[in-house]
Amino acid sequence: MMGSNCHVVRCPTCHHSDRNFGQDAYDQLDVIGIDEAQFFEDLYDFCHDVADHEGKTVIVAGLDGDYLRRSFGSVLDIIPLADSVTKLSARCEICGKRAFFTLRKTEETQTELIGGADVYMPVCRQHYVTGQVAVEAARMVLESQKVQCSSCV
Repeated sequence: MMGSNCHVVRCPTCHHSDRNFGQDAYDQLDVIGIDEAQFFEDLYDFCHDVADHEGKTVIVAGLDGDYLRRSFGSVLDIIPLADSVTKLSARCEICGKRAFFTLRKTEETQTELIGGADVYMPVCRQHYVTGQVAVEAARMVLESQKVQCSSCV
């Protein structure tokens, strides 16, 4: 509905949302939205319980894969629970085609790395593959420079 307001509460976990809203307010909710779903460890159980046992609509937004195109969190695990799934895409920053992948532009290798355009770039398949090759080559050059520099000391 256009022009309607919704209450937003930041929660460290999905379960116990009733504690964050208050039980009476929680019971009045028809729809629960979850953003950055890949970071919630209890996502599957929460969606299952709330949709199947409490009759609420759950709308989930999150990444389905990390920068290495591996499953990220439990977003893919909840697809069998869903009535419908819509996969959105960005535009490749290099060529403008649909971008389904994320290229990390830094040397960091941990899965969870918070960042914006300074760290990540949406890319199409072609530029993901060629970009990963370039990133790996740059890492190898940097590693070889570290070895050479440490042997000079």
